[in-house]
Amino acid sequence: MTQPGPRPGLASALALIADVPDFPEPGVLFKDITPLLADHGALRAVVEALAAPGRDDAGRVVVDKVLGMESRGFILGAPVALALDVGFVPVRKAGKLPRATYTASYVLEYGEATLEVHQDALRPGERVLLVDDVLATGGTARATTQLVERCGAQVHAVAMLMELGFLPGRQTLGDDVPLTTLLTV
Repeated sequence: MTQPGPRPGLASALALIADVPDFPEPGVLFKDITPLLADHGALRAVVEALAAPGRDDAGRVVVDKVLGMESRGFILGAPVALALDVGFVPVRKAGKLPRATYTASYVLEYGEATLEVHQDALRPGERVLLVDDVLATGGTARATTQLVERCGAQVHAVAMLMELGFLPGRQTLGDDVPLTTLLTV
């Protein structure tokens, strides 16, 4: 059995994100996270960094659940929940959850989208950490915050792998919730 090599730092993990020009349409520079996900050490470094806002200064867990937003938020949020030893709750697109849900709609560049969470996914008073891959316009994160509030729970913090700094995501989300982003592009 081979011994694992040294763990990569966060900077080297984030350097694995690949630029894909003109995807999904001309003029767009897509940030592909699959090379990062494929590297065990890099994924571990990112998960640990995304879990940090769910801990206090002494390292104690201060959240009760992690919410991951469809769909890459599932990929990152579930291991963050495991790292924090708390449950994971998926926030899905409309029509994907089988039981009674709360819904929140938000405006996209060309239309509207709706997110849902099971009504019993969170208990009143629970503190949650929201996790997703990209903060762009902030609509998904803001709608998810509204869903948490409908459940009677509280958003403790938001943790994003990347923030598109040229879009208004941070402003849409607002200043009332701490936001951590690992990379701003």
